Amino acid sequence: MSKRRNIFLVGPMGAGKTTIGRLLSEILHLQFLDSDQEIINRTGADISWIFDVEGEGGFRKRESDVINDLSCREGIVLATGGGAVKTDVNRVYLRERGTVVYLKTSVSKQYERTRFDHKRPLLKEPDPRQVLEKLLQEREPLYLEIADIVVSTDENDPRSLAPRIAEDFRRFCSNPSSVRK
Repeated sequence: MSKRRNIFLVGPMGAGKTTIGRLLSEILHLQFLDSDQEIINRTGADISWIFDVEGEGGFRKRESDVINDLSCREGIVLATGGGAVKTDVNRVYLRERGTVVYLKTSVSKQYERTRFDHKRPLLKEPDPRQVLEKLLQEREPLYLEIADIVVSTDENDPRSLAPRIAEDFRRFCSNPSSVRK
């Protein structure tokens, strides 16, 4: 399987993975998939409910199964959940089966983009900003470990970022050393 035919978007919640992923799929004429949405489709339950009933461990198992299945497909843009990189095997699937784009964003932007979203189970805490800081500190080394391309989403509109990422992806496919992290 050609690693270059798939784009896998990783990054924290609020980085724009789903929004940018949809735009990229249109630009590159690839199928768009979202691992969280696929879990919802397969279980008939939302992510918060799965967390409540099965805990994070149960959710992560489901997430790994979905990422394994979806990342085997050819010609996709896959938006992953923010914590997908926590699982070793997910990092292997993503690194080996596609081009990984880390959508990097600051905690302040994450908070701004997610503060009214009550469907994010990890933010159901008294101090969601502190949770976001802790998660980024834990996960950023994992995002960077597997990233082929790193793009900041803080100051840019998704409509202007998507074409730039598509160009980086095309350059990376033709010459992997041409795109810097």
